Amino acid sequence: MAIYSTNEFRKGLKVQIEGVPYLMVEMNFRKPGKGNALYECKLRNLLRGTVVDKTYRAGQTLESADVAEFTAQFLYRQGDQFVFMKNDDYEQYEMSAEAVGEAGKFLKENMDCQVMVFNNQPIAVTPPNHVVLKVEYCEPGARGNTATNVTKPCKLETGAEILAPAFVNIGDWLRVDTRTGEYIERAKDPGA
Repeated sequence: MAIYSTNEFRKGLKVQIEGVPYLMVEMNFRKPGKGNALYECKLRNLLRGTVVDKTYRAGQTLESADVAEFTAQFLYRQGDQFVFMKNDDYEQYEMSAEAVGEAGKFLKENMDCQVMVFNNQPIAVTPPNHVVLKVEYCEPGARGNTATNVTKPCKLETGAEILAPAFVNIGDWLRVDTRTGEYIERAKDPGA
């Protein structure tokens, strides 16, 4: 397993502390007047999602995390389990709804997404940044209400609920940002 010295610390590095994988989300170098340089790091636990602050002195090391990321296709949801298939060797992975988290609201069957595994167990899924989904239900827009920035709640085919402009109707296709859950624009039917 690779080992990272403090001079190799940078944002985006995946490390392992006491057998748990962490993602370095921030790293600041500080050199006090006396003594060793300090590396102040914010680390996100890849299993729980919590963020911790840790400080390391120059010369300390951390193990690299045994984390791999690959493209997989979302196959289906069965009860509380999401099933994914790795695109290159067709191996299937199951993840609980809790592990999938908010991303599950935007997953549509046969959609490609990024799956992260730790010790061959899936721990996180990242859908594409933008997805096109059909509006299943929304209230009809009030006639004559053409003021700017008027929004209404819309339920999408995957069960996600977003705020969309008042002119959106049932059956419309919308492009949605999966990172924020916000409406981007109306889109064409992807199957047409």
